[in-house]
Amino acid sequence: MRRYQKYIFSFIATCVLAFNVYGQTKYYLTAPRLFDGETMHTDWALVVEGDKIISVGPSQTIAIPEGSVQINYPNATLMPGMIEGHSHLLLYPYNITDWDTQVLKETDAYRTIRATVHAEKTLLAGFTTARDLGTEGAGYTDVALKRAINEGIIIGPRLMVAGRAIVATGSYGPKGYDLDQEIMLGAESADGNDLIRVVRDQIGKGADFIKIYADYRWGINGEDRPSFTLDELKLINEVTRSSGRVMVCHAKSKEAIRRAVLAGAETIEHGDFIDVALGKLMKANNVTYIPTISAVDVISQYRGWDKGGAETPLNVLNKRQSFKDAIASGVSIGMGGDVGVFPHGENASEMELMVEYGLPTMDALKAATSVNARAFHLEDRLGFLKLGFIADIVAVGGDPSKNISDVKKVKFVMKEGIVYRKE
Repeated sequence: MRRYQKYIFSFIATCVLAFNVYGQTKYYLTAPRLFDGETMHTDWALVVEGDKIISVGPSQTIAIPEGSVQINYPNATLMPGMIEGHSHLLLYPYNITDWDTQVLKETDAYRTIRATVHAEKTLLAGFTTARDLGTEGAGYTDVALKRAINEGIIIGPRLMVAGRAIVATGSYGPKGYDLDQEIMLGAESADGNDLIRVVRDQIGKGADFIKIYADYRWGINGEDRPSFTLDELKLINEVTRSSGRVMVCHAKSKEAIRRAVLAGAETIEHGDFIDVALGKLMKANNVTYIPTISAVDVISQYRGWDKGGAETPLNVLNKRQSFKDAIASGVSIGMGGDVGVFPHGENASEMELMVEYGLPTMDALKAATSVNARAFHLEDRLGFLKLGFIADIVAVGGDPSKNISDVKKVKFVMKEGIVYRKE
């Protein structure tokens, strides 16, 4: 019980804080810097009324509303609430409990209770929106988690959820068990015309988008190989689009990336073997790259790599090169770390690695705000600090345009005009 007391107390304190400020309708926020999703400004202010930004600009032009709550953060930066592009709230780090055990032995109830803590940590880290890429064997618990957040039962980011996700028969895990046993998979399997039924069923059960594993580690030597044909991917995309939703694809191998792009995927997740030519193909088709650098980095450490003190593993070297090639290609690069593989609340570690691997710091800030907003069709209301936009606002200490690690120094979190963190 003691192990979880700090989470319980944090949850209660956050609930009380949210309740106390709910009746306040106007805020006047200032800091030395304001990043609006595209540009860093100095000496700007913004005004929030209800759940909307009603004024933003140079502080000398923004009147302080009568009766407003005035909040100033010296030596800090105001910025849009960040958007996590690739999370798994129903998972937690594999160095604590391996993936097979989480999927096969932990009940959906237990995993969902854990996920409520993960959701709170995500929000308090400044990520007010998250795209969750599959429950990994926990059915549609993400749909219920999203509902609980929307109804104010628990605290967390607004969610876009995938539900079960879809894999090709025989391709996904868990594997290595008695073949006569019925083993629960981490995603739903389907092939050919049966994909029509499965896509429609997942949509009917609450999926906001359809997540496809376009490849997986099922090559003869355990390497990543395409798992769906181009025609199958096109069929999935056609059915998905007819519902007003989009298809997103886990794709690491070159051929799987190529097929996914040509079939109509909106984002490529992981893309471990992306090159300049594939990046240009993605750019030409308006596909966003979500790199999940952190997953490769931490899994290598879980397997024994002493980062900084030992020879860098080949898969990490390959990821660095593929990310550099993606930058060189000009493809739109969003932010998503595969969080759940590493601790929830540490989402911004992905941004640190993006910069370490060669992305300009301002582009990393944009990746977690405006780029993801555009990629996920939220750009008319989120990802920017603009007049009329939803009041998702974060204050971080320092200047993250100069030191990306400053995004971890979260002092203030507002989601839809409600304050959840204030230091």
